[in-house]
Amino acid sequence: MKAGRLSRRSFIRTLAAFGLASPLASQLLGGVGGAQAPQGADFTPSRPGGGGHFKALWWDAPMLLNPLLAVGLKDSNASRVFYEPLASFDPEGRMLPVLAREIPSLQNGGVARDGKSVTWKLKRDVSWHDGALFTAADVVFTWEYAADPATGSPALGLHRNVERVEALDSHTVRVAFTQPTPYWHVIGSIIPKHIFGPYKGARSREAPNNLRPIGTGPYRYVEFKPGDRLKAEINPLYHVRNRPFFDTLEVKGGGDAVSAARAVLQTGEYNYAAELSGVEDEILKRLEPASKGRVAYAFGGRVLQIQLNQTDPWTEVGGERSSTRTVHPFLTDQAVRSAMNLIVDRSAIQHHILGRSGQATANYLNAPERFSSPNTRWEFNIDKANQLLDAAGWRRGGDGFRTKAGKKLKMVFQTHTSASREKIQAIVKNAAAKAGIDIELKSVATSVFFSSDPANPDTYTHFYADLQMFVRVMSSPDPESFMRVFTSWEITSKENQWQRPNVSRWRSEEYDRLYRSAETELDPVKRAALFIRMNDLVIENVVVIPVCWVAKVAAISNRLRGVEHNAWDLDFWNLAWWHRVP
Repeated sequence: MKAGRLSRRSFIRTLAAFGLASPLASQLLGGVGGAQAPQGADFTPSRPGGGGHFKALWWDAPMLLNPLLAVGLKDSNASRVFYEPLASFDPEGRMLPVLAREIPSLQNGGVARDGKSVTWKLKRDVSWHDGALFTAADVVFTWEYAADPATGSPALGLHRNVERVEALDSHTVRVAFTQPTPYWHVIGSIIPKHIFGPYKGARSREAPNNLRPIGTGPYRYVEFKPGDRLKAEINPLYHVRNRPFFDTLEVKGGGDAVSAARAVLQTGEYNYAAELSGVEDEILKRLEPASKGRVAYAFGGRVLQIQLNQTDPWTEVGGERSSTRTVHPFLTDQAVRSAMNLIVDRSAIQHHILGRSGQATANYLNAPERFSSPNTRWEFNIDKANQLLDAAGWRRGGDGFRTKAGKKLKMVFQTHTSASREKIQAIVKNAAAKAGIDIELKSVATSVFFSSDPANPDTYTHFYADLQMFVRVMSSPDPESFMRVFTSWEITSKENQWQRPNVSRWRSEEYDRLYRSAETELDPVKRAALFIRMNDLVIENVVVIPVCWVAKVAAISNRLRGVEHNAWDLDFWNLAWWHRVP
C-alpha cells in the first residue's frame, strides 16, 4: 500500500478473501493514511499544480453545468469538476467526507437513534471560487432550491420526507425528517446561495451561472461552449492541501464513443474517456493492444433496460403526449408485455455485443448483492411468445403482423445514437417479427435524448414512443433513490417540466405501499426484503425489460494515477487526487 503497488480496493478485497471484515481493513489502512482518502493518497505533492494540462473526452457533450438541473450523466459529470457534495461513495460503497468534516453516525451523535434527523458538521475555511466563504447557509439553500417544485429539479423526490434543513451554527446543519429515515444522505452537490438565490423556483433556467459555475471544487471555470468544450483552471483556494495536480483541465464533448476510446487507448491524444459501455467489446479488444491506456470496468447498479410506455404516445392531451390521462392502446395488455419479454435475446446481446461490460439479467435491481432477487428468471422463447399472443386474441394478418380489435401490433422503439445500442434494437426487431410484432426503429442524437430541455419532445423523459432503451444508473449503494423511478408521485409530465424519473408512467398502489414501508424501515434485513419484492413486482408486470446488468466503462491513460474507477459515484468524484507519471 505504501509503495503504491496495491490499491485500497484490492487490499480490502484480499482481506475479505481471508474472512477479515472491512472495519479491520479500515483500521490497517489508517496506518498508511488511506482510511479517509481516495486511492492516490499515497502520492504526496508538496504544492498544488505543476501537472500541466489534462484532457478528458466526453463523447456525450455536456449542455449545462448546474448539478441540480442535470438530467443525464453528461451534465452531472461536467458539473462535478466544479461542485462538491457533503460526502461521496467510494467503489466499495462506503461514504467519504468531502465538504463534511466527518460522516454522521450513531456513534458520533450525527445520526439520531430514532432515525428522524442527521447532523452534518461542515469543513471550515472552504471558499467558493469567487472567494466567498462556504457556510451552512449554502447547504440550507441547496435544499430549498431543489425542494421547490417550481425549480424543476430532478432531485426533488429525494427531499420528499425532509421536514426542514436548518443551520445550527455557521458550520453545522441538521436535516430533520418527517419519519424514521434509514437512507439519510439526501443532499447532493452544494450550490452557492449568494449566486443562485435570485433564481430559486420558476426562474431556475434563467440563471447565468447554469453555464458559468462557481463551486468549491478543485478547478474553476474558464470557458464553456455547450455541446462542445469545457475549460477550467486550478482553484488556488481549494480546501485540500496541495491538491489538485493539474494546472488546467479540458473536457471535449461530441463525436462518438468509439472515437473517444481510440483517442485514449490507441493514439494517446486524451488522458481519459468516459461512458464507453456502448462500445462493442470486440472493438475495445482491438484498441487495447496499442498500450496507450487501459479499459476500466466497474459493476454497480447500472442496468440496460427496455421501457414499455404505459400511456399513449400518439395522442395529445393538454399539450402533451404520453399523458397520464391516456392509456397505451396495447402495452397495457399483460400478454403483449410478457411476449415482448420473451423475444429479447439477452444471451446474444451479452456475448456478441457487450462482452465484458454486461451480464444478462432478469432483475432491474442487481446490486448490492443483498438486494438482488433470487425469484426471477429470464427466458428467450419466440414460440412461447407466439402462444401468448394467440391465446390473447392477437391474430396474424396477410403481412405476418398481428392485429386485435382493429389495432395493429406496431411499435416505435427508440434509443440514443450508438452503434451497439442500434444493433441491440435490430436483434429485438428481428425476433419480434417472428412473433408477429412490427417494430419501427428510431435513433435520437444522444445530446438530445438525455437533454434536460423541457421544450424538446425527443428527450427520454418525454418518451414519445412505445419502447425505449437506455442504461439506468444507480448512483448510490442504497437502492431507495433508484427504485423511486416506479412510484406514482414521480411520474414525469408537462406540469413538472418532464423532470421526474418515472418516465414509463406506471402506477401501482402495491408498489407505492412497499416503497413507503422501505423509506422508514430501519431493520436492514426487512428493508432489503421490501426492495426485492418491489423488483419482483416490476418484473412480474413487465414495466421494464432488464436486458443486462452493465458495467461503468472508461478508458484511462497508462500514465494517469489516482483514478479510482467508481460505479457508485461520478467519474470526477476524486478528481483532486488524479495525477500523471512520466
